[in-house]
Amino acid sequence: MNIVTIIGARPQFIKAATVSRAISKQKGINEILVHTGQHFDSNMSDVFFDELEIPKPNYNLGIGGGSHGEQTGLMLQEIEKVLMNEKPDWVLVYGDTNSTLAGALAASKIHIPVVHVEAGLRSFNMRMPEEQNRILTDHISSVLFAPTDIAIKNLEKEGIYNNVLNVGDVMFDAALFYGDLAERKSNVLKNIGVQTKSYVLATVHRAENTDDSNRLLMIFSQLNKIAIQEKVILPLHPRTKKALEREKYDFSKSSIFFIDPVGYLDMVALEKSAKMIVTDSGGVQKEAYFHNVPCMTLRDETEWLETVDAGCNHIISDLLSIFDRFQSLSKQQFDFSRKLYGTGRSATEIVEYLMK
Repeated sequence: MNIVTIIGARPQFIKAATVSRAISKQKGINEILVHTGQHFDSNMSDVFFDELEIPKPNYNLGIGGGSHGEQTGLMLQEIEKVLMNEKPDWVLVYGDTNSTLAGALAASKIHIPVVHVEAGLRSFNMRMPEEQNRILTDHISSVLFAPTDIAIKNLEKEGIYNNVLNVGDVMFDAALFYGDLAERKSNVLKNIGVQTKSYVLATVHRAENTDDSNRLLMIFSQLNKIAIQEKVILPLHPRTKKALEREKYDFSKSSIFFIDPVGYLDMVALEKSAKMIVTDSGGVQKEAYFHNVPCMTLRDETEWLETVDAGCNHIISDLLSIFDRFQSLSKQQFDFSRKLYGTGRSATEIVEYLMK
């Protein structure tokens, strides 16, 4: 059996590492890895392949940058060529990026069955490119591996019932596998000079926050207020750095401790040891829960409602309230005992199902 796996962004590298490891343990499966190039600089891409021990891609399409339409169109064109050449039994896509949609469309149009890992997530905000990508991908997929019961219900509401399975979240598999490795191998806390539970970890990168000047400056003003009280460590995403430079943000007067983007193991180490996480990332919200760290999410909605229902993730839609909410949440206790995302066997269950 031949599987073509399409990846392009950092969260997909982590998910693919987990499933690829399960594939390698099965006889009779050949995986062809296609990297679209959506995350194309070495800090955001190459280091992940090295430290996660992902095989180097069989194809690197080198399609980074450009508008959504331009990027997706080029990916669609180049992925189709790969699929015509490889003639796989399955095309495997992850999540909700432009790479996901391009891979699914390319396969579907030439009648190759699509497998969508992380199916059924919904933010119900159609202005988000990710929401459009995930909905379209779900509706042209042949097999849908959902991470939660809520995701299953979302699919049922849209009339999708066949070949839908709740296998848990492959990111939880990754958290279990790489968590101990990060503690052994990562020196990031030592290099920064911080102790466990002595800092707040922040990440900001989503377009709705970086492309809106008012939202961007409001977020960083509030983070700076927190940073005067508690150390705030912020790995600076290239998009966010460019946006702040556009606004002539004075980094020298900020109390925020900015660092360059870090690899996955360093990020896991930073997450596990944080006092609290403030983020607009979907993946980091979940990882906060995996590592028993309370989270503030700088968005109007989230795909990961389970973490909100558990009281461990708080949606901050009023950005002017970030500092006040932080102060309030810092005094609370949180319960992380609920197993929201499976048992850590998601990748194995995915591969076993495809083998059948």
